[in-house]
Amino acid sequence: MREAAADRGLWARRAALVVILAIALFPIVWLFATAYKPARDIFTTPPQLFFEPTFANFENVFRLFDLWSLVKSSLIISIGSTLLSLLLGVPAGYALARSKNPKAVWLAYFFLAIRTVPPVATLIPFYLMMRDIGLLGTWWAVILLNTALNSAFVVWMMFSYFRASPVSIEEAALTDGSNDWSTFLFTALPSVVPGIIASAIFCIMFSWNDFLYSMFLTRADSKPISVALLSAYGTKDISWGTLGALAHFSTLPIVLMMILLNRYFVQGLTKSAH
Repeated sequence: MREAAADRGLWARRAALVVILAIALFPIVWLFATAYKPARDIFTTPPQLFFEPTFANFENVFRLFDLWSLVKSSLIISIGSTLLSLLLGVPAGYALARSKNPKAVWLAYFFLAIRTVPPVATLIPFYLMMRDIGLLGTWWAVILLNTALNSAFVVWMMFSYFRASPVSIEEAALTDGSNDWSTFLFTALPSVVPGIIASAIFCIMFSWNDFLYSMFLTRADSKPISVALLSAYGTKDISWGTLGALAHFSTLPIVLMMILLNRYFVQGLTKSAH
């Protein structure tokens, strides 16, 4: 009886998981399928599960948009802000984790609180700042803004990873004559590589999916693909086919990255939980 009840509970949980997953993925599947539908079939009633696929929407994307420029801008902004965030956040997280001051924990959570500030609350001050220093309309405006927010998140993440890392190895390195920087670079960092990868993935996702800052701080030749998605919205209607085709190029790079780095991502999160 207990085994039968356990099996029923397991199947019930699996069924609930399938339902939740279907609800979560339905809008994405619908949008991707829309990219291959002719305009007349997008809103047919009742909806057609089977249709003759077309690549006309992708042809419109390549005809109307400089796709390489959009993807290049997204890559430059995402990779640039991620590298700067790690460069600032990883050493700061290490310093807080090894600090003897009991208030270091509160300072780490203060950095996390910075990441929770609503983006629109910081838009106007950063807009005026970038205008005054001559960076408005460039990639650097978005890179610096994303770095300011993402590095705070990296500090909190790496603070947790370094606290979970054994200090005895670093003390042994210092005893053998290594200085502080060598100990940090060659002893502490290798022990938290999964955490660095997990932090980098979060930073890339935050920057790649950013719309608000990129919308107002870039111009036509520096805007990323997340802003180009808005071009599918007209004054009278929405070009759903074009939007679905553009969504492929906006979504698939992140999905492929997660598939390739999933093992390191999960490993980093589980180590942080410990």
